[in-house]
Amino acid sequence: MLHHLTKIQEEIAPLKAQIVNHKVYDVIETIADLRIFMQYHVYAVWDFMSLLKSLQLNLTCVQTPWFPVGDANTRSLINEIVAGEESDIDANGDKKSHFEMYVEAMLQCGADISGINKFIESLKSNGDFAAAYKIAQTPKAAQEFVNFTFEIINNNKAHLQSSIFTFGREDLIPSMFLTIVNDLSKKFPAQISLFKYYLDRHIEVDGDHHSNLSLEMTAILCEGNADYLLTAQQATQIALQKRIELWDGAYEEIIAVRAEIAYS
Repeated sequence: MLHHLTKIQEEIAPLKAQIVNHKVYDVIETIADLRIFMQYHVYAVWDFMSLLKSLQLNLTCVQTPWFPVGDANTRSLINEIVAGEESDIDANGDKKSHFEMYVEAMLQCGADISGINKFIESLKSNGDFAAAYKIAQTPKAAQEFVNFTFEIINNNKAHLQSSIFTFGREDLIPSMFLTIVNDLSKKFPAQISLFKYYLDRHIEVDGDHHSNLSLEMTAILCEGNADYLLTAQQATQIALQKRIELWDGAYEEIIAVRAEIAYS
């Protein structure tokens, strides 16, 4: 069944290559640079969890009275992924979601978490994304990234949600970025250790086991249907383009902050 996804993988390969080889990695040289990157990336970590839960809502029963929903195989796949993402083991051996682990890593390295905190608190209170972006002063590229994710979430088409989850999220951390973080960790272990742990854990859990589960889930949901496969491919291409633009935003801010410091 996985062979049905070959066309999607072939069509998105150039966009994935742009992400893996993005210029933002080359400019992350200091902890200050990494802080800026994380203040953009945290929005992708947060909406990843929202995308994950939208799949669980679509593929399982999460209300009472309970009734069997959909295919037992997809129920099993999504529930296993949710358990790993929502209640993984942090660096201290405690249960935490990957989002909570990421925020703790931001705190450790001195990144500003006020923006993401204000965004979440505002969204909790009224559900208004535009108001939350304004209060949090969310970067434009992060806004557009989240908006597209929620466009897919809100259309309630599980095969599209699964496709952007599988191909737009699971295996996009390049080796060059890991090398940068490892080098920074050696110089500043007390500030980077939690972020290094998050990345190592992400690769161990998401990049291998979860990526295989999500591939199987996407294949089942697309059913070998030509229309489903085409729309899944198109949605994934847009999602990857939004990731490129998110990285562009982080890169431009890093460069702008450096210029401001140089001329001050």
